[in-house]
Amino acid sequence: MDIDDARARLADLPRELPMAGSLPPPPPAITAIRVDDIPYAEPGLAAVRLAAGRPFRAAAALVLIVPGAAGEARLVLMRRTDDGGPHARQIACPGGSVEPGDADEAAAALREAEEEVGLDAAAAGVEVVGRLERIVVAASGFVLDPFVAVAARAPRLAANPVEVGAILTPPLAAFLPGAPIVEREETIRGARIRYGGYPVEGGVVWGATARILGQLGAVIGSA
Repeated sequence: MDIDDARARLADLPRELPMAGSLPPPPPAITAIRVDDIPYAEPGLAAVRLAAGRPFRAAAALVLIVPGAAGEARLVLMRRTDDGGPHARQIACPGGSVEPGDADEAAAALREAEEEVGLDAAAAGVEVVGRLERIVVAASGFVLDPFVAVAARAPRLAANPVEVGAILTPPLAAFLPGAPIVEREETIRGARIRYGGYPVEGGVVWGATARILGQLGAVIGSA
């Protein structure tokens, strides 16, 4: 898929926060389930956190689509360093906490992309074209708002070595409907859970990022 086609298919993406369930969902294989097929209760985990007096923090992620060398649509992702945190070594979109100095959540996503991967949004002609559905990340205590942006020009990027082990630019096609999905099964907080992810550049995109990019692919595939 080329960058112009991707931009055209995102023309109807909402600019304001979409209601839950209003956009096409990611593939069912991405969603975490118990091996006995009882839905994995992410909202229940959130309720437990709130009941314990541990509020969620606002966060934003930049789902950045950039042109490749041949004009193909690619995504800017990063592999986090091994910092010992809950998302260490995972592949993710640039993003992080919304800070008091940020004008809004979109500004936070752009700031984090600048800090983490050296994005110069003005130089690359980056335009925020819409939003995907909000995601509750119970494991790390974030309420995450993903913002989709398209760059007019391929950006020059540089990884912040404190936070980013590598910058990845997989093709957008790796997340479109029908793209390969691999599954993992493990015990999480006493429950045996199965969930899916997308293989990219020698790694796998799991968890919240897989849900975000799976929804992005579903939106583009339905346009």
